[in-house]
Amino acid sequence: MTLSFPNPNRSFDSDSHRILFWGYDNIIEVSFFLEIDALEKFNLEKTSSEAGFLKIFDNVRDKIYETADKVYTKSGKSIHAFILVAKDF
Repeated sequence: MTLSFPNPNRSFDSDSHRILFWGYDNIIEVSFFLEIDALEKFNLEKTSSEAGFLKIFDNVRDKIYETADKVYTKSGKSIHAFILVAKDF
């Protein structure tokens, strides 16, 4: 894995319906915005609340981090903010 994710913090942006989290490539911070639609395949309880989406994120965090790393690596590492969408999973 190219990125590390030492910061477990994540936040929900209700205006854009995304979850924000961060990865690090050595000392470079990389921001990720996870579209709520991307969580649908993991949304077994069919939640629509902020707390529910954050719980799903926490339950599949490893898969999200793996996907974030793949998207980052494919980008050539020249971009430092990404939006993860359903097709990335």
